[in-house]
Amino acid sequence: MPDWINVTTILLLTVAAIAMVTALSSFFTIHTKQAGIVERFGKFLRIATEGLNWKTPFIDKLVYVEDLNMQLMDVEVQSKTKDDATVTIPVRVQYFVLPDRVKEAYYELDDPEDQIKAHVENVILGAVPKMDLDDTYKQEDTIARRIKESLTDVMSKFGYSIENALVIQIQPSPEVVSAMNAINAARREKVATEAKAEADKILLVKKAEGEKQAQILAGEGVAGEQKAIVDGLRDSLKDFEQGVEGVTPSAAMVLIMMARYFDALKEIGADSNTILLPHSPSTVVDLQAQMRDAIISGSLVGGNTNRPGFQKR
Repeated sequence: MPDWINVTTILLLTVAAIAMVTALSSFFTIHTKQAGIVERFGKFLRIATEGLNWKTPFIDKLVYVEDLNMQLMDVEVQSKTKDDATVTIPVRVQYFVLPDRVKEAYYELDDPEDQIKAHVENVILGAVPKMDLDDTYKQEDTIARRIKESLTDVMSKFGYSIENALVIQIQPSPEVVSAMNAINAARREKVATEAKAEADKILLVKKAEGEKQAQILAGEGVAGEQKAIVDGLRDSLKDFEQGVEGVTPSAAMVLIMMARYFDALKEIGADSNTILLPHSPSTVVDLQAQMRDAIISGSLVGGNTNRPGFQKR
């Protein structure tokens, strides 16, 4: 076999191999939830969708594959409130690239995350310094809505859709947290003190009402007792008048009182430790006179030792 035939065969095989490799490299695959950017000589040509795609060899080029899945980005912004409290506000932004706007997302925006962060900071620093610390907690939803509206207006121009913007949890500085805890503790203590004072007041009122009722009942009891005594005396007088002839009401009263007097002495004498002293009104007068005479006599003896008839021992 001539040498030229061998050379020709080798050339043909080489060309065929190159053509096959070139043809195979012209096919490429785009996965689900992705989109590719195809350029021709450095100029945008088309968007390659998911599945098997073809590009012209040596002319077209797949320069970028965009992820169309939902993206999450966390941004923390530190700001001061109207009452000069320092707070950190963490925001979570959910966004994705619109499938029909991949071109704008790739060519018109170099760093989407930096753009999102800048607008989140702008909204927070514009709103929070106008609110008190308590208002920032109450208006978390309002702040989140403002952030979403601002990002939607800006990022839609670049092919991005803002699904949501969430203010996760406002975080005050440690000094502010300590002060808030002290205020809350003092407030709770005040409420507890007021509740205790109210309870004490109720107890005092109820006690006073009970004592009042007890005094009323005691008075009614004493009145009833006195009435019963009077009724008993009246009945006894009637019995004396009817049962004994010639006995006047005064004499009957004296007899009744003497009987009650001796009954009282009997009850008192039942106690072996009781000492009975004269206790009638006349006895009191006599005792007072005796004490006065004794004091006068003692004064005379102590004050005049040279009187006639006094001899020192």
